[in-house]
Amino acid sequence: MLPINRRKFHSRAAGTLALALGAPASSLFAAATGSANLDETLRSGIARRKIPAAVGAAATESKTLYEGAFGTRDSSGAPVKIDSIFSIASMTKPVTTVAALQLVEQGKLQLDEPVSKHLPELGALDVLDGFDPSTGKPLLRPAKAPVTLKHLLTHTSGFCYDNWDGNMFRYTSLTTGQPAGGKPGPLMFEPGTRWQYGQGVDWAGRLVEKVSGLSLEDYFQQKILGPLEMRDTSYILPAAKFERLVSMSERQPDGSLKETPRALPPAPKTFNGGGGLYSTAADYVRFMQMILGKGRGRNHAQILQAKTVAQMEVNQIGELTAGKMKSFRPNVSSDVDIQPGFTEKWGLGFLINTTPYAGGRSAGSLAWAGIANTFFWIDPKRSLCAVLLMRFMPFVDSQAVGLLGDFERAVYAAY
Repeated sequence: MLPINRRKFHSRAAGTLALALGAPASSLFAAATGSANLDETLRSGIARRKIPAAVGAAATESKTLYEGAFGTRDSSGAPVKIDSIFSIASMTKPVTTVAALQLVEQGKLQLDEPVSKHLPELGALDVLDGFDPSTGKPLLRPAKAPVTLKHLLTHTSGFCYDNWDGNMFRYTSLTTGQPAGGKPGPLMFEPGTRWQYGQGVDWAGRLVEKVSGLSLEDYFQQKILGPLEMRDTSYILPAAKFERLVSMSERQPDGSLKETPRALPPAPKTFNGGGGLYSTAADYVRFMQMILGKGRGRNHAQILQAKTVAQMEVNQIGELTAGKMKSFRPNVSSDVDIQPGFTEKWGLGFLINTTPYAGGRSAGSLAWAGIANTFFWIDPKRSLCAVLLMRFMPFVDSQAVGLLGDFERAVYAAY
């Protein structure tokens, strides 16, 4: 028998598998090579960047192309796996957006009506109008325009996180923060006049609960997560799944990462539309595939109408720009500028890049992230989506963003 080198072996093996599956040998070999390259990107990337763990996945509308898990769950050395569970934080927001849009489709909500119709506490809001120059006290005045559901879903309501808004940071530093009893704090600007990331989708979640009569957990399970077979996605992490939960780490002043010991999180008493879900890479792929499928999941579950998804995919903030955020809490987040030098917009639930990424996603792709460095993007033009889950802070840490870029370029090189 003649000797076979490694290249010939892989080609011959791919040909044999191709005959068995009825697929071209070249496509199977390319897919295998692409997966190997992605494996190496994540494996070497977390080692070089000293990231504890990363799980990545990529898919088309109808099938998963890649799944890979590298690193350790915690200091025990237990390896992360494809089904490891992460806190996905603000990657909850697109799910809440879908829930609200389902109610719009049913005629129970309207995008442009004042949300105070259903949530009276949002009917008499104040706007921060600066600070008294002598006392430093906040100066408030009544808002001139009502907040709408569209404002809440596009981060143009005036509700802002103090992590990234200087006036909100100063306001919360001078006061006890948000008023007690779940009442809204002041708006940082008139609704519709700026884009600034904030608690708008939190309030959209309350709106879903009020109109549907269900908690967000029950609503999501019945109307979105259950139908899409996202069985590992929930606000509640059961004890039976605790072994799969990946620990949190935080960047220290010396640059090292310090792990927070794992503990089973208590079941929340309330559910937040802006964050709080636990999920896996495979589950979130199913959600993204539903968007690629124009509202229909990989398993044919109809979640939204195609015309609704079309609204989610286009600019909803006009001439305003989105996505750039200066951090006022560097231990929580670095400055956010995922595509430096380019303009980004916001649809319904997603950041939209107006220009393509070099070696990566097309213009018009949809994306967002979670504060512990979980990321996803959906590329409708290529019918491609991907997710990368990590669990450490601060948000957009340079090493996390570096690995995301490496992973994205490897995905497009492979597929």
